[in-house]
Amino acid sequence: MSIEANANPLPNKPEFRELWGHPSPLWMLFMTEFWERFAFYGIRWALVLYIVAQFHEGDPSGQASANFVYGSYLALVYASALIGGYMADRIIGYQHAILLGAVIMASGLFMITYPDPQVFKFGLATIIVGNGLFKPNISSLVGKLYHENDSRRDIGFTIFYMGINTGGFIAPLFTGLLAEKIFGTSQMPAYKAVFIAGGCGMLMCLLWFSIGRRQLKCIGAPIVREGQAKRVMSVLAGSLLVIPATYGLLTCSASTIQWLLAAMFIALAIALLVEGARLGRIARDRVIAMLTIFGFNVVFFMFFEQAGSSFTFLASEIVDRNLGGFVFPTGWFQSVNSLVIVLMAPLVAALWIFLTKHQREATVPQKFACGLFGNATAFALLMYALSFLVDEHYKIPFWTLIAVYALQSIGELCLSPIGLSMVTKLAPPRLVGLGMGGWFLSTGIGNNLSGIFAGYVSGDKGMSIPSALHGYSFGFYSLLGASILLFLLAPLIQKWMHGVK
Repeated sequence: MSIEANANPLPNKPEFRELWGHPSPLWMLFMTEFWERFAFYGIRWALVLYIVAQFHEGDPSGQASANFVYGSYLALVYASALIGGYMADRIIGYQHAILLGAVIMASGLFMITYPDPQVFKFGLATIIVGNGLFKPNISSLVGKLYHENDSRRDIGFTIFYMGINTGGFIAPLFTGLLAEKIFGTSQMPAYKAVFIAGGCGMLMCLLWFSIGRRQLKCIGAPIVREGQAKRVMSVLAGSLLVIPATYGLLTCSASTIQWLLAAMFIALAIALLVEGARLGRIARDRVIAMLTIFGFNVVFFMFFEQAGSSFTFLASEIVDRNLGGFVFPTGWFQSVNSLVIVLMAPLVAALWIFLTKHQREATVPQKFACGLFGNATAFALLMYALSFLVDEHYKIPFWTLIAVYALQSIGELCLSPIGLSMVTKLAPPRLVGLGMGGWFLSTGIGNNLSGIFAGYVSGDKGMSIPSALHGYSFGFYSLLGASILLFLLAPLIQKWMHGVK
């Protein structure tokens, strides 16, 4: 059966009141994601520093171990989206999955405040499981607000992405202030305050979505309403059983987790290809195009996600943060990424619109290639700074890391919101949640590789200028090669997409 003759079309979407040119529930989802990202980004900068300070007594040799834990945590956060997307697609619906995920995540955020390595990892495992239920499904809801060929969809995802990054901008500033200026100092940050603030942010997210979800009408509601309470309780019980297993994975080596993630990706690819083949040639080709893009997404995030690992140690030890007597908090660097995206998102969206109006519309793979190239320029700047701008105190200028984050952010803006929108258009209609889980799984694979790479940059004795230069040079050449390859493959991938833009 071809996709054009699908005998089971999706139900008609309800009509929504428009607010600023988009369905009004988009703005409710914008703020829901704002609070979830406030919690996520609020703690991100502190995790590796806390692990070294609390569990390795501040010894730089603990940096590699902290990087591995951080990379594994991020990888499993995104990989868990695969299961969460399936649960929403087939069992409890998107709305209930989001509510349940928010409750579990808040519990984990408060759990990591307890200064014990086992409890800390158990808290991370709880956050991972909750995020799996939350993250892919709120993104899927955004896509479901628009009709299939609605030209506003990409812009809607860009607006939604601004919600992500508004929370990501404010959170590090706030938690960095709490840790280094209010409850602690630059030498002895109060990390507990950071984690408590993250938990409170997640409670705000839960409250906001609980009140606002009525705007969604039937969008994201369970397909079968009978026995829904029992299904929700069953998923909750299953999630509680998965948490100890996730904790076990966090104690494994990064290479073991990489093999597991690869197996999950192969299984996901098979499921999507089978469904695509069932629907016909066009659906099959679209799945192939989507999976190819996923592969390049892995490369992007392997190097992009140094922000929470090796870049954090770089900021703490090699960047000159003394600005005329004021020591710039380490966590504040991570607000640069979100600030640039909030400021640049309207400009990038306007660029896509301009190109479309002048019949020069950039294709999805071309936009992705631009994202990879933007990330490559950030590593080129690091290579230059570590080679030519090191002062007598073995520090590089403050502005260089700011610029690195800015360049990475522009690359991300060309890639991530487009990827979210791409999945909702290319995934088989019955498996949009699973397809979104695949997007986050590919991000997770990249994040796990980022932890391995960050450990390589730090080495056995902690980060040094030679180790950083060697590692970041590898990052530059890898990203540059990937961007060139994707530019060359773009016409073929676009052909597989059969008119999807």
